[in-house]
Amino acid sequence: MSMSDHPVVTREQWLEARQQHLIHEKAFTRHRDQLSAERRALPWVLIDKPYRFQGPQGTLGLVDLFGGRSQLVVYHFMFGAGWEKGCKGCSFLADHFDGANLHLAHHDVALVAVSHAPYEQFQAFRRRMGWRFDWFSSADDDFNQDFGVSFDREQLASATARYNYAPVSGDEEELPGLSVFCRNEQGQIFHTYSTYARGLDLLVGAYNFLDLTPKGRNEAPIMNWVRHHDRYAHTSNNQTGPGCCSKD
Repeated sequence: MSMSDHPVVTREQWLEARQQHLIHEKAFTRHRDQLSAERRALPWVLIDKPYRFQGPQGTLGLVDLFGGRSQLVVYHFMFGAGWEKGCKGCSFLADHFDGANLHLAHHDVALVAVSHAPYEQFQAFRRRMGWRFDWFSSADDDFNQDFGVSFDREQLASATARYNYAPVSGDEEELPGLSVFCRNEQGQIFHTYSTYARGLDLLVGAYNFLDLTPKGRNEAPIMNWVRHHDRYAHTSNNQTGPGCCSKD
């Protein structure tokens, strides 16, 4: 429906329609609460593999990413070896992290990013974006492959790669995702949850604002309008382009 064709009614008619929609909104909220409870109730998997990461202080283990907290959220940021810029979609999500971390850090949660590229390779891009959140490298480690966001060409060619819990085809060697871990009082680390693709929408506060507006997200394909936040001045408001996984 175009903006010019949208129905226009009286205030009383609008209130009647709005109250009917409120019934559906409340049902959605209750269903979301139920899904969140089911997510928290999922069984856990003990992590006994000695994953290694690179950060500003050198080599780290998975436990170091917790920063002394008991809960860890890892965003699998698409930045592969040889790339000069991070994925635009991942950058769009990452623009929300610093604000969230101001609060998560005081609620026993560490939120970090991990990429497959060597650590030094994404430092210039990080400075360009002005981000402060912790961002580590999993280069030369199986972490990205084990959590289903990095694939080698042999896997893609043989159709043995799996993304979002299903076979994936194409030539994308890096894809986005999020994984959650918990550390108990004995120091054991468990994998509790991972999500990919549209499951990452929860991270994008800007989408929640767009979903309230008449035009909504207004994108086809997904995230075709998104740019690195310092590049919007160089594009028109209605310019379209490739989807979120483009590195341009």
